Amino acid sequence: MDNNQSGFYLGIKFLGSEKSYNFSCPDENFALGDLVIVMTSSGVEAGTVTTAPIPLSKYSSSLELKPILRKADERDVRDYKRNLEDAKKALQITRKEIENLKLPMDLIDAYYTIDGSRITISYTSPEKRVDFRELLKVLAPQIGCRIELRQIASRDKAKMIGGIGICGLPLCCSTFLTQFEGISIQRAKNQMLTLNIPKLSGPCGKLICCLTYEDEAYTEAKKEFPSFGTVVKMDEGPYSVDAINILSRTVRIVNATRSDYKTFSLEDFRALQNGTYQRKVEITKLEEAPLPSFGIETPREKKQENRGKNHEKNQKFDNRNPNKQDGRQDRNNKQQNNRPQNQQNNKQQNQQRPQGNSSPNNRGKDNNRDNQNKNRLNNQNRNASARHENAQQPRRENQQQQNRPQGNAQKPNPNNNPQRQGQPQNNNGQGNPHRHNRHRHYRGGASKNEGGES
Repeated sequence: MDNNQSGFYLGIKFLGSEKSYNFSCPDENFALGDLVIVMTSSGVEAGTVTTAPIPLSKYSSSLELKPILRKADERDVRDYKRNLEDAKKALQITRKEIENLKLPMDLIDAYYTIDGSRITISYTSPEKRVDFRELLKVLAPQIGCRIELRQIASRDKAKMIGGIGICGLPLCCSTFLTQFEGISIQRAKNQMLTLNIPKLSGPCGKLICCLTYEDEAYTEAKKEFPSFGTVVKMDEGPYSVDAINILSRTVRIVNATRSDYKTFSLEDFRALQNGTYQRKVEITKLEEAPLPSFGIETPREKKQENRGKNHEKNQKFDNRNPNKQDGRQDRNNKQQNNRPQNQQNNKQQNQQRPQGNSSPNNRGKDNNRDNQNKNRLNNQNRNASARHENAQQPRRENQQQQNRPQGNAQKPNPNNNPQRQGQPQNNNGQGNPHRHNRHRHYRGGASKNEGGES
């Protein structure tokens, strides 16, 4: 654009948008907050002046400036106010139809052009695209003009609605921010913030715009600090940089086993690297000065003070009544003289007292207890003798069976037969259990075929 062109330009803001657009004006007779009529791509609209007129010689953009048609007169102001009321009614109708069609749309605002030929409805949605063709068919006969549905981002919604940020101040986007920059999580890492997404998010659900304000300052300050893992040598051994704090300008180092941490200022760390660091002398603690007395007494001091007062009262009372004082001394002397005699009497009583609980109340109990112990011992002895007899009875039966006569001829042992030595034996160490059981009735007498007379 030709910088020698005469004239001015200024910024104008429209309803439904917080961004200012530049328009040319022939003179400087425009003030902040004036309502003006301009031609836009959407038609004739009314806007509010946001900047003072600026000479065109300072305009540096390559975009063509459209002129301001006129200042708003009384008729334009009346139409502008009527359009605001009609836009609220149209918004209610649209919200009702969205609920009937169950569309994922959240309406934000609506506004008409100054001539009422077009209405723009802005909304937000969790989906990227919303099929609202059925909605337009329903709204067209009810509103009676051209309808434009415009989806905006969550940040634009926060800018239009406004609110209070985590700092307690109005949102930056609704006060002075005109353009939104891309904010990534890398800026939070650069500022060494805890990656807690809910705390780093604003009312719009995106990362807070505050992360862009100090990002460059942190980037410049980090150039003075060592990188993580930088090794320095100390008397205890090698240490490496573990963490840094830009605000306090300190560096933390750790040994190889991560069992010892040391924190140094940035200047001391540089001295460690250069080998010029000098250990600081530890400051000894000074003796604590006594605190001044403010006349406040502790309970212990009060008790001692009361004792002293009582002692003084007793002395005064004794001085007035010497007879009572002599009686008190006699009583104390008698107690001291009787104390050794009482001790001897107690010793004699202890020696004469039988052992155990021999008091009159416990005599019957002790006798019953002794009888119970005796009965228990007798029962234990009886059980032991019974067990011994039961253990000896099988042994006696075996001996009787061995000594029992077997007749004139002795029955041969099948286990001694060399032909049957390889056969399995039963659990009793004998041969075939069936053979043994078959000849059991021959025990106690001679068989018919063995050695006896027929």
